Amino acid sequence: MQDYMLGDWGGLRSRLAQNGVEFEFFYVGSMPTNLAGGIRAGSAYQHGFLAALDLDTEKLGWWEGGLFHLSGVSLEGRPFANTYVGDLNKTNLVDFPADTRLWEMYYRQSLFNDKLVIKAGLMSVDRDFIMPELYNSLQSINFLNQTFFFPTMAFNLYDIPGFPTGSHSLPSTPYASLGALIKWQPVESFYIQAAIYDGNPDDSSSGTRLALRAEEGALMYFEAGYRLNQGKEDRGLPGNYKVGGYYHTDEFYDINSTALSLSPIPLDTPETHKGNYGMYFLAEQMLWREVGWDDPAQQGITGFFRVAGAPSDRNLAEFGIDGGLVFKGPIPGRDYDTLGFGASYLKISDDVSKAQRTINEFFALVAPGVEPIKEADYEAVVEVNYKLQLAAWWTLQASLQYVMHPGGRASASSEAIPNAWVLGLQTTLRF
Repeated sequence: MQDYMLGDWGGLRSRLAQNGVEFEFFYVGSMPTNLAGGIRAGSAYQHGFLAALDLDTEKLGWWEGGLFHLSGVSLEGRPFANTYVGDLNKTNLVDFPADTRLWEMYYRQSLFNDKLVIKAGLMSVDRDFIMPELYNSLQSINFLNQTFFFPTMAFNLYDIPGFPTGSHSLPSTPYASLGALIKWQPVESFYIQAAIYDGNPDDSSSGTRLALRAEEGALMYFEAGYRLNQGKEDRGLPGNYKVGGYYHTDEFYDINSTALSLSPIPLDTPETHKGNYGMYFLAEQMLWREVGWDDPAQQGITGFFRVAGAPSDRNLAEFGIDGGLVFKGPIPGRDYDTLGFGASYLKISDDVSKAQRTINEFFALVAPGVEPIKEADYEAVVEVNYKLQLAAWWTLQASLQYVMHPGGRASASSEAIPNAWVLGLQTTLRF
C-alpha cells in the first residue's frame, strides 16, 4: 500500500529522501454543521493545505545532526464557531481566518547522540509542548474539537473579547513566532525542555514579520516528560506523562476591575497584572493491546487525561480538564480505523462571575427593570467520532459533538446561548 496519493513520483521521492530532502503535502477538508442550539443552525466548508520541507544536513553531506525545516499553510472557508455555535472550544480543527502564510521556519541541531537538541527560528508552541503523541496528533487526527489537539486553556494568552488590547498572544498553529528551544534527554525514557518565544506572534496575512519588540514581552514554556515502554526492546504498553507550565512577561488586564469599567455605567478603573502563567499535566496510556507488540497497526485502547490551571484574576478561564478513550481497530478487518470518545470541561474564572454579580446588584438598585446578566460558569463538550482509514494516504471521519454552555456565559448578556449539537465531516489526504 503506497503512503502517498501520488505515490513515489517514479522513485524521485525516495531518491530525494535518501539524499536528505523530504517533502510533505497534506490536505484537510471539513464540513461542520450546527444541527440545533448555539447561535443558529447552519454549515460551513473549511479546508486547509499544508506544505513542508525538511533538509537533513548529514544526508546532504554537510554535517551531522542538523535539520532545516520550512512549512506553510493555506486556509479557506467561512467562520464556523463564531457564526453558528459561539463556543470557546472550537468544534472544527481548521476553523481559522482564511489566509495563506508561512508557518514554521527553523534550524534544529542534535548533539551527543540526540541527548541534547537545540532549535531556533519561527516556531509554534503546540509542535513541542503539551503534545499528544498516542491519541491525537497531526500524524493521526482522531478528534475534531480543537481542545483535544491543544487545550483551550493555553489560549488565555489572547486578548479577552471586549477588553482593551494588549501586546500578547499565543504562537500556536497556524501562527508562529521567533524563538529558541533546548531539550535534554539523558535517557530514552526521560526529557526536560524549555523554550522562549516572542510574546506576540505575527498574525498578518503573510507570517513573515520577523521583528522582536520589547513591548510584546516574551513567552517561556517548560516541560518534563516520561516515556513509558517506548524503547526498541520494550514490550509493555506505551505511555507518555508530561508536566509543564508557561510564563508570559507582558501586562494583562485584571478581570474584575476591567469588566466593571466596561459596564454601561463604569463602576471601576481598569488595572493590570505584570505577567501571566499557567500549569498543566498530560497523561496518555495504552490500556489494552489487541494483538502482539509487533502489530503494525497497534490495535487496542488508549486512554488520555489532561488538566490545566491559571490564575483567575487575569484569565478568562481558570481551570480545564479533558480525557477520553481511543479504540484502534474496533471492527474486525478494519485495523487502522479509530473510534474515539472525548469530554472536556472548561471553568470560566471566578473573577468574571464576580464582576457580573456586582453589575447585576448595582442595576437592581438603580434600574430594577434591567434584565440581569447571565452568570458565567463553564463550557463543556462531549465528542464521539469514527475515522475510516480508506488508504494509507486517505481518511474520512465523522464526529458528533454536544456543546454545553457555549462561550461559558462569559459575555455581558441576559440571554445564554443554548446548548448545541454539531455534526462534523472531515477528510484528509497526503500527497
